[in-house]
Amino acid sequence: MALKNMFWRFPLVIVEIILITIWNYEAGMFYSLDVLYCLPVIQAARIGAIRSMRHSDTHASTWVGVISAVSWSVAEAIVIWPSYPLSAFAMNIFSRSVTFTVLGRVVARLWKEREYSRKDALTELANRLELTERFEAEQGRSERSGSPYSLLFMDIDQFKKLNDSRGHYVGDAALKAIAEILRDNSRSIDTTARIGGDEFVLLFPETNQYICEILVKRIKLAAEKKFQAEGWAISLSIGHVTVTGKERNFDEILHEADEKMYSIKKQKLA
Repeated sequence: MALKNMFWRFPLVIVEIILITIWNYEAGMFYSLDVLYCLPVIQAARIGAIRSMRHSDTHASTWVGVISAVSWSVAEAIVIWPSYPLSAFAMNIFSRSVTFTVLGRVVARLWKEREYSRKDALTELANRLELTERFEAEQGRSERSGSPYSLLFMDIDQFKKLNDSRGHYVGDAALKAIAEILRDNSRSIDTTARIGGDEFVLLFPETNQYICEILVKRIKLAAEKKFQAEGWAISLSIGHVTVTGKERNFDEILHEADEKMYSIKKQKLA
């Protein structure tokens, strides 16, 4: 859904270029609004960087940059016409297109780095940094409101065996499938993170132990169906802790959930 929303922003970027061109033309030769053409290029670079998600490059900012360069040059030519030489017109389109292309690629790279400094590149879930910051924010909210929150720690049983027998491509597919299951079975206020190779953590704000156990069962059921459909001999072990306030820090609560998870894992092996 988020990508669809981004897709519909591109027409708005084109409309923005048209409006800037009109304003630039109306301003005449004594007032310069040329710098505003950088705005749609920057917006297109941001949208394209998020849509690409490191898996494929996008040329959205390049196309927007060329359109901006042409629009700027046409508006300039109309104001100065007929004393505007065609050679200058062509050179300005070329130089401005190059400038906007470079600007777009730099901004896109910065947005990618910003996006993935807080995300796991493979699953596109939050990473440990993002999880820790949201956990601290939730602790503060819980301290003020007195409502509990829950933390889930999960590990994939027999994941190494799946990797060794079926290859890393299948292992990556399993990690992505689990990430999708966690997203489908969590709310917008929840935080779903991958903090290790096959280790995932979920933070459920305003969630007591009873609701947490229901969510755990729902996740396990969805995972079992997916694993059976794909023929993957793996399962999930999940430990969870429900607390209120901030008497303990993130590492302490995570450690408790981790111990519960390993206790469940040992019971499976027994």
